[in-house]
Amino acid sequence: MSFLYGMFFGISFGIGLMVAYARYENVRSRRRAELANIVAAFSRMTVQDSRKLIPPEFYPPWVVFQQRQKLNWLNYQLDKLWPFINEAASELIRSNVEPILEQYRPSILASLSFSKLTLGTVAPQFTGVAIVESESGEEGITMELEMQWDGNPNIVLDIRTRVGVGLPVQVKNIGFTGVFRLIFKPLVDEFPCFGAVAYSLREKKDLDFTLKVVGGDISSIPGISDAIEETIIDAIEDSITWPVRQIIPILPGDYSDLELKPCGTLDVKLVQAKELTNKDLIGKSDPFVVIFVRPLRDRMKTSKTINNELNPIWNEHFEFTVEDASTQHLTVRVFDDEGPMLAPEIIGIAQIALKELEPGKVKDVWLKLVKDVKVQRDTKNRGQVHLELLYCPFGTESSLKNPFNSDYSLTTLEKSLKSETSRAEAAELGKIATQKKSDVIVRGVLSITVIAAENLPKVDLIGKADPFVVLQLKKAGNRAKTRVAHDTLNPVWNQTFDFVVEDGQHEMLILDVYDHDTFGKDKMGKCIMTLTRVMMEGEIQDSFHIDGTKSGKLFLNLKWTPQLVLRDSS
Repeated sequence: MSFLYGMFFGISFGIGLMVAYARYENVRSRRRAELANIVAAFSRMTVQDSRKLIPPEFYPPWVVFQQRQKLNWLNYQLDKLWPFINEAASELIRSNVEPILEQYRPSILASLSFSKLTLGTVAPQFTGVAIVESESGEEGITMELEMQWDGNPNIVLDIRTRVGVGLPVQVKNIGFTGVFRLIFKPLVDEFPCFGAVAYSLREKKDLDFTLKVVGGDISSIPGISDAIEETIIDAIEDSITWPVRQIIPILPGDYSDLELKPCGTLDVKLVQAKELTNKDLIGKSDPFVVIFVRPLRDRMKTSKTINNELNPIWNEHFEFTVEDASTQHLTVRVFDDEGPMLAPEIIGIAQIALKELEPGKVKDVWLKLVKDVKVQRDTKNRGQVHLELLYCPFGTESSLKNPFNSDYSLTTLEKSLKSETSRAEAAELGKIATQKKSDVIVRGVLSITVIAAENLPKVDLIGKADPFVVLQLKKAGNRAKTRVAHDTLNPVWNQTFDFVVEDGQHEMLILDVYDHDTFGKDKMGKCIMTLTRVMMEGEIQDSFHIDGTKSGKLFLNLKWTPQLVLRDSS
């Protein structure tokens, strides 16, 4: 009996221990999960969260919640040294900046130089410093210095215009805020432990200045103020603004790896613009476009001028070299041509970051024109510009189907030679091919299926329309039209038309939508497109907004069948 009692007690005790252990493990697991959640919450905690939890008086003095550390000690020393720095830097700036200003001098000016240059008595202030971690793992130290300068310099530019007018222009009220990047590289085991320093203006947050003619008003000569201001900004943008960098060797050595190098090409198709602001009192503006990635004169591209037109069509193709796709922008400036004796008047500016482009994919964009790309809010309607953009990084050309690729102008022998040559020889061959690119003619057959339209505007008195579409190749002039769809705002046609295209790279397709009437026809709107996308993709089916209507869309299927790639011998 005692044996059975002992056995029962032992089994019960064992089961109790197992249940208690299981419950303990569950509690322990739950506590671990709660602790993990707390740690995760702390890792997501921001500076603002910590300030809500801990009063400022309880912060240790060594705790700083700023990305850039303050440099009061440096500013204190700089104030003492500034009179000597001013004297030395003024002469250095004069000798180095004058050639740069001359390089960017607008055509309306005959000469541009300094007659006076001192930096004044107010030293710049460094408001912060930060160390930038290298994402590529390269050896070196990258430092960023934030600087602010509200200076009182004495700068007078000696300017002479093409018409023989001499103007002493004073640059006043300079205000500048920006971030300079310093790269100390490579690191070596010899004092001062780095071989060279590369410096660049990483970010220009603010740059303000005023121009005043000594003894007169600069606004009395139209265009001069804008031309000088644009020259100064362009010179700063392209001479020291990132990714451009200036290299100062510290120790003897080859530092070519620090220099700015091309990383790809950007093909830009300037298609058209619409609803441009009219700058002329009589007639309409005569718009042309200046496009650039870097505002260097020999790299800026200018379109032809379209006279007396606020909805111009250019259909021009340009190519640019890209050095840093992650930070560079494409800038578009639309001007009104005022003739040979006057400076052109700016209509608007647009800009797009190259990092928004997917390599090897055509991006079709409409960019809104603004007065200043730095100003976020600009409610005035200055018009829009239509672009097609294609970014091709170097080394990926073989995997991209690019109708503007220089290989289109290479024979089979040249292509094989290109694959066998060294990198330097290949680059030179590619340069030659690029120069021949404009001579290439891409032929093919374009099949257009006009499928349907929807939400067309009401034209007839009964609230319907009798729409049809007229198709036209702009350069060749070939035309075709669909049948008339009666009494509908959502017509269905499903008609296919074939066009032989002699020059696909420079051709445009225009589709005009009309309402059929007993006494003629009323235009409802139109679609304008290049053949770039269909040439790259082979076949596309998509909806296209009809310009001139609020909500009208046209549904199309486009198919490209290439025939020959020829060289224009004219």
